Amino acid sequence: MQRFKVPKGLSILFLMLLALTIGIGYQFSSDAPIIANTKEVTKKPVFSEEQLRLYHLQQHELQVAVNAYFEKAIANGDVVGAGLSIVKGDSIIISEGYGKRNINLEDRVDDQTVFRLGSLSKGFAGVLAANLKDEGKLNWEDRVSDYLPDFQLGDLINTQKITLANILSHTSGAPYHSFTNLVEAGLPLTDIAKHFKEVRPISNPGSLYSYQNALFALSEEIMYKATGKKINTSLEDRFFKPLEMCSTTMDYEALVQTENVALPHTPRRYGWRAKRLTKSYFNAIAAGGINASALDMARWMRFLLGHNPEVMSKSALAEAFNPFIEIKGRSKYYHRWPGHLSSYYAFGWRIHKFKEDDTKQEKTIWHHGGSVNNYRNEIAVFPEADLGICVLLNNQSKIAGTVIPDLYKVIRDVYKKHPSNIASAGNAASHSHLKKG
Repeated sequence: MQRFKVPKGLSILFLMLLALTIGIGYQFSSDAPIIANTKEVTKKPVFSEEQLRLYHLQQHELQVAVNAYFEKAIANGDVVGAGLSIVKGDSIIISEGYGKRNINLEDRVDDQTVFRLGSLSKGFAGVLAANLKDEGKLNWEDRVSDYLPDFQLGDLINTQKITLANILSHTSGAPYHSFTNLVEAGLPLTDIAKHFKEVRPISNPGSLYSYQNALFALSEEIMYKATGKKINTSLEDRFFKPLEMCSTTMDYEALVQTENVALPHTPRRYGWRAKRLTKSYFNAIAAGGINASALDMARWMRFLLGHNPEVMSKSALAEAFNPFIEIKGRSKYYHRWPGHLSSYYAFGWRIHKFKEDDTKQEKTIWHHGGSVNNYRNEIAVFPEADLGICVLLNNQSKIAGTVIPDLYKVIRDVYKKHPSNIASAGNAASHSHLKKG
């Protein structure tokens, strides 16, 4: 019989394979200890053709309805340009732009067009504070004067009662909009803090809601002292980078260098006039100094709904949305929203309770409006519906006061007409970012 000589390298390889085979065999022999694989394998759901058909019909009708809404507003002269984002579950259902960035040019708004957010920035600051609290870096009961020794509001006893929770909830006891003029004049926050010794409190800390910009902005100085990092660095590192909010900025220089930006507009006799970008509120980022696109706001809302637990847990997020003080009265525009029951302020967020007409069930909205440099914006998150709506406008518009309930009704009507378990579960990632056709 002829013999074949096996090369030395192949012999070694053969022995290694044999050893590996014996090892694998041992793992599955009756004598070997069986170690269960406790890591679950997440399988992507398989949808039938009918389910997908209903989903696409639902999304098409929703897109048609919201397109018609904004096209009508533009045709009526109520809106120059708008950015819209709608999130359902972990899916971005709509991220879209309407109208013009500049009334004098043909450049159109798209989902990456940057707007100034104004007081929508407060919601970012509140969530950041909740994040730092979760890490043990600060507490809601921390006294403002411990971080800012030059701060004084009322006498020493009153000053020592004012906490981080008070300035984040507008319950410090200062008169309405105290020293907002100094923020708009561009003074540093540390200088503004010194001026509050001139203010006579109108209530005890924690007992009365009185909206502020200057005092709210002091929260970023407290967070800076607690972490050693400026608020722009903390927001960027903790949220914007991991959430891929690539167009979000927090300074004037970055804004004016952005090509795809919606300019602000003011009314004139026969239409609108484009205005220049201003530096206001970039000295007070927490109160109104953030800029973002509709797409980035969609990513932000998806995070707020708890779909990025690797960035921040739902329990930690919930701290920012705990009602702290009731906003009494009936004079605010949101008091007139359908089914409105009551409103509160948490930390950078308004919390509304309302009843839906058909179910009569009490529901919740996490909400804020924003206005700066002639921009006007609205954000609303409906936690029970796992839904978020954000509208960015580059002009002051009468639709701003009703755009959230208007769009909420549009969405509910479409979803009731064409119910789809795909959209409600947020599983259709491949179908979730539809564009205007």
